[in-house]
Amino acid sequence: MWVLEVGAIDTIWQVRNEILLFAMAGLMLGGLDDLMIDLIWITRLRMGARPSGPQPMREAQATPLEQIAIFVPAWQEEAVIGDMLRHALTHWGPAGYCIFVGCYANDLPTIRAVIRVRDLRVRLIVGSMTGPTTKAACLNTLYKAMDRIERMTGRSFKAIVLHDAEDLVHPDELQVVRSRIGNVGLIQLPVLPLCTAGSPWISGHYQDEFAQAHGRDMIVREALGAAIPSAGVGCTINREALRKIAHGRSQHPFCEDSLTEDYELGLRLGEAGYKTIFVRALASNGQGLVATRAHFPDTLDAAVRQKARWTLGIALAGWDRLGWHHRLIENWMRLRDRRALWAALLILSSYAALILTAAIALLAPSLVPIIPWAGMAKATAGLLIWRLMVRGYCVHLHFGWRIAALSIPRSLISNIISVMAARRAVHLYLKMQQTGQVAWDKTAHRSPLAP
Repeated sequence: MWVLEVGAIDTIWQVRNEILLFAMAGLMLGGLDDLMIDLIWITRLRMGARPSGPQPMREAQATPLEQIAIFVPAWQEEAVIGDMLRHALTHWGPAGYCIFVGCYANDLPTIRAVIRVRDLRVRLIVGSMTGPTTKAACLNTLYKAMDRIERMTGRSFKAIVLHDAEDLVHPDELQVVRSRIGNVGLIQLPVLPLCTAGSPWISGHYQDEFAQAHGRDMIVREALGAAIPSAGVGCTINREALRKIAHGRSQHPFCEDSLTEDYELGLRLGEAGYKTIFVRALASNGQGLVATRAHFPDTLDAAVRQKARWTLGIALAGWDRLGWHHRLIENWMRLRDRRALWAALLILSSYAALILTAAIALLAPSLVPIIPWAGMAKATAGLLIWRLMVRGYCVHLHFGWRIAALSIPRSLISNIISVMAARRAVHLYLKMQQTGQVAWDKTAHRSPLAP
């Protein structure tokens, strides 16, 4: 019995060490990668890269020639689209824009919800295809409708703003767009998730991730001259840039066989030579940033489904579709975008090492303090602590210290969701490779005005 027990403990010890070495090496590489981003970000902050205020709007910008088109694709959004539209119409004022809402003939509840808004600034566009198609297909339907209106009136829109049916738009958004879009191809404004009442851990973890992505990562991308990917909301595209993209795609500027057409569009505009920028502008009243706010999934299943779509569209299918770039910086950013599966594997390995360590503690407590590769273990632990501190600081900048404190334990929730989403993404990718079909795998949304 003793010989068997010693042999079993030795096996567990060896397996734990192999897994631990793999996890530590991967985490150290990822930690050093993030540390480089942190150093560039800190340098930018020290150089004065602070949010700027929205520039005053010239009187000429209120003319029909410089109207803004807002695209809102909607499939089964009857619960939220009405609140979203009324809020936008109230806060954006009476003129200078037109909201195009894309619906489907087999989605009468959403159509009725849009009609009930009863405002000439809202145009209901019902496509010829039954839903759901991909989101990109709905956006292309809206693009064609806008193009027809331009040809009928002889006037062009200045820019196209993308929003979702659950978004809480900022009153200064169109003012910022008008002041910055003239010489760039794409503008991305920050996205600040709302924490749903009763779901501080699942819906709240989006606050942590977006605070870091839109408070650090996008700033660094722009500083390095890399293309800014669109987040799909709070994103503005120069009309002429989109016209050129559409001309090369049979008047289909949005890729209909993609699940992350917004992300791809930003990179393709960069490849076409257009400048893409990330704008952190202070609100005209001095209260916070000009940003889009929205409720994100507040249940585990919904969060996993959404993140699986992101992982599938960016890390798997996006890799196939976009490939790599001739610029080293651009490839670095794309590699960071595509590391979700690798990160999930490292997370699983780390937790497996912890579980095996717990087993060793039960069977042979004297072995627990013996840690191989102690230097690497200390360096990895230091990088992980630094990572949590940086994330907490980013969350503090956007949501305050109380939410920042929650970001540390919520990192466990984020890890669990990421692992589950990676598994689902691989399954969907293999299925998509077999069938060749791409569907709009949307999640249910909460009204932007809900608590």
